[in-house]
Amino acid sequence: MKFTFLGTSAGSPTADRNVTAMALALDESRDWYLVDCGEGTQQRLLAKSPQQMESPQRMESHRGTRNRYTLSGLAGIFITHVHGDHIFGLPGLITSASMQGRKDPLTICAPEGVESFVRHSLKCAAVCNMPFELNFIRSDQADFHFQDQHFKVTSHELSHRVPSYAYRFAERPVTQSMDQDKLEALNVPRGPLWGELQSGNSVTLPDGSIVHPQDVRQPLRSGRVAIIGGDNDQPDLLIDAMKGVDVLVHEATFTEPVLEKVGPQYMHSTARMVGEAAEKGGVSHVILTHISGRYRKQSSDFALSVEALRSEAQSVFRGQVELAEDFGCWALDRDRKLTRME
Repeated sequence: MKFTFLGTSAGSPTADRNVTAMALALDESRDWYLVDCGEGTQQRLLAKSPQQMESPQRMESHRGTRNRYTLSGLAGIFITHVHGDHIFGLPGLITSASMQGRKDPLTICAPEGVESFVRHSLKCAAVCNMPFELNFIRSDQADFHFQDQHFKVTSHELSHRVPSYAYRFAERPVTQSMDQDKLEALNVPRGPLWGELQSGNSVTLPDGSIVHPQDVRQPLRSGRVAIIGGDNDQPDLLIDAMKGVDVLVHEATFTEPVLEKVGPQYMHSTARMVGEAAEKGGVSHVILTHISGRYRKQSSDFALSVEALRSEAQSVFRGQVELAEDFGCWALDRDRKLTRME
């Protein structure tokens, strides 16, 4: 499971951070999912990161990651809430998909208001006769769910100035390969019969006994799970949903000292709030995003360094804390190890 950040700034872009968008992919599948789509997201999908421009070797190592996120391979869009820094890129991205000849329907899961915004924007811009359908699913409904061959997705209500949601992506259980010890114990001869069982067919052995695929398969392996949240000033709302979750991607707009200065009216989380909730929820890994523009990667004042956010979360959370940055990509392998891809 791979998390690629296309925008990590809160509210408005900075010189090195775009507004919110994140690509989620399942290992090497060409299918991918977009969570939020701030202004400029489609350009971010095409751009080279600063690291790529500095080093031809790094550019080559990232080439497959960047090119995999094509608009034809986009399997679904998930919008957390209607604020502009999370949706203003949608009409442009959809229009580009149309111009590139996408044919498959595109599903957009979003709360109330997003469909109206998108359809009115396209109408006002005279975008018509698109070669694919837009299928909107209201994620603010109690019975919301999305499921395809890769994920089952549910939504979870958050606390913000407008209705805001988190999405819980649960990978479908992984079927394991055939168990060689079981095959040999049942005296299944190597060759075509093994292939039939691997294909899901029952076989009859020379002695007349029947072996079914489930008799010789390794047990299902539980899928990986991630929660990707929208804007939210109460991370504790997700504690129940965190059961069995490997990675929590959550906004950390402020540190506690800054929140004390600006006040709670913006309804955003601090890094400490996220760390405390993740600790209670039993999550192993946290990636902090949606970071206020006041924090810099390089700052003489540690209090205004992005590392202050990591330090604050880590002070109350025993797991792994990562700081999202534009073009940063993290991979969660099947052993539940989270690694940044260089």
